[in-house]
Amino acid sequence: MLTYNKLFALLAYRGMKRTDLLCIMTAPTLAKLGKGETISTEIIDRICKYLNCQPGDIMEHREGD
Repeated sequence: MLTYNKLFALLAYRGMKRTDLLCIMTAPTLAKLGKGETISTEIIDRICKYLNCQPGDIMEHREGD
């Protein structure tokens, strides 16, 4: 299972809110991130470009569920 807790921690570290991501994705996609649901690699690419980071900085794989 992929989790996006690292993304939310990175946003907090930078003084940003989850809603700041709405300029690069839709509200339903943002909701999917919050629920740990699958998103496209295109969205991951947009997030990385927007935050100037690597995919490993925003998500991680965890065993279970």
